Amino acid sequence: MNDRSQQRAPSLAEIEAIAEEAFAGLPHAFRRLCAGVRIQVDDFPDDETLDEMNCESEFDLLGLFRGVGLAQSGETATGQMPNSVWLYRRPLLDYWAEHDETLGHLVTHVLIHEIGHHFGLSDDDMARIEAQADA
Repeated sequence: MNDRSQQRAPSLAEIEAIAEEAFAGLPHAFRRLCAGVRIQVDDFPDDETLDEMNCESEFDLLGLFRGVGLAQSGETATGQMPNSVWLYRRPLLDYWAEHDETLGHLVTHVLIHEIGHHFGLSDDDMARIEAQADA
């Protein structure tokens, strides 16, 4: 019997492992286009990110792509940070607690969404793609 009274919320490392597993499960061609993109997990976005994204709460952002997307890949600058997908553990866990989906599905969804930004897709583009896939 699984004693849930002893379970703890997944750690940063556990969320990172879920994300790495999700990434490994994506088609090879998709992963190849993501060469050099780092996946990072933090508890919350930093204050600068929250301000930049006009967030009202530190729980408003589940993930974020930072870097130069494929569409702009010729535009490199000295000292440029590597392309990264950030996943935010506490907002993910909060969202997960309020919705009927697995944590693995949620992490995968947010990861793919943020990688979509690496491909140059907007939030509206991705919403249309998801709506078409659901139809």
